[in-house]
Amino acid sequence: MTDVVIVDAIRTPIGALGGALAPLRPDDMASLVIREIVQRNQLDPALVEEVILGCANQAGEDNRNVARMAALLAGLPLLRPARMTAVRSASPWAGAAPPCPALRAPR
Repeated sequence: MTDVVIVDAIRTPIGALGGALAPLRPDDMASLVIREIVQRNQLDPALVEEVILGCANQAGEDNRNVARMAALLAGLPLLRPARMTAVRSASPWAGAAPPCPALRAPR
């Protein structure tokens, strides 16, 4: 069985409705996180197999696959899958748990 390893953890800032972050698109903020993970850990973007992002509350224009756009904006390969996982919990670890079985599955 393949081990699942958390390489790094970075988050976007927490904003308030209509606050200072309101003009920023979530995929732009998330792409900065992806770029930083790749750069900070000296990863080859071509080796990233999948992007999974957690989101506490997707609504309106943000109710789309932000992970896909963020991965593309971060310069990851076009054919890499990316998906969102809903996290409606105070714990950031709640977002890390749902993808783990998929990560451990044989490919």
